[in-house]
Amino acid sequence: MKPLSTRDKMILSGLFLSKFDEAGLKVLGFSGFSEAFNTIALSLKASPASLKNYRDEFDPYFPNLRKGWHKRPIRDYCKTLMERYSVLEIEEFSNLIKSEISVAGDLEIIEEKVDAQESNTFAKRLITGQAAEKYFETVYTNVPPFQDCELVNTTALGCGFDFRMQTKTDSFLAVEVKGMTAPTGPVQLTSKEYRVAELFGDRFFLFIVRNFAEKPFHTMFRNPVKSELFFERRETVTVQVSWSTSIGR
Repeated sequence: MKPLSTRDKMILSGLFLSKFDEAGLKVLGFSGFSEAFNTIALSLKASPASLKNYRDEFDPYFPNLRKGWHKRPIRDYCKTLMERYSVLEIEEFSNLIKSEISVAGDLEIIEEKVDAQESNTFAKRLITGQAAEKYFETVYTNVPPFQDCELVNTTALGCGFDFRMQTKTDSFLAVEVKGMTAPTGPVQLTSKEYRVAELFGDRFFLFIVRNFAEKPFHTMFRNPVKSELFFERRETVTVQVSWSTSIGR
């Protein structure tokens, strides 16, 4: 099957939210439509308003309380996708949405099944990771001191920060991005992130994208461990389960 474009993914997300309404929000882990629009669209580096418009486009065709764009005919490319995908039931459709939006693709579904007991929902993973990072990629050119930097995504390298911002000199700045559903709340650094922040000092930035539930905005802290923020050390003891066997001759 031909890969879906960003527009197709936005249209399918709008179709899913229109057809399944509150149940669709619940299965994806969103608390409301604003949070869904912001998180899904920013994860795709698209406009939340556009996603809302796609949902509204499909509303006249499904039994929800919204009227949607009932005064004009549906656009042909939206109609084509609706005819193809609206037959899907909620589990199959939600898996499609998750795999198409997440950078992990099909592995997103596998991870959910393996970690079924974890509290990290699809929405939470997007907000605390992908959506916040895509937000940063969209706005960093307007954020001093990154305006003249070359961005290198280091999220897959496990180096203690998400972005290497290469300056015009030989040095670089390190940026760790965090996302929050609400405008206020706790932010955690891993042990490695905290140590890297101490090591880099003024070259380390903590970039927090806040309020995905309503309208995202950001706050940035340079050298966060030496800033007005107070970090409390917390140690967590976990039980690691392993399975062993023996191979005979």
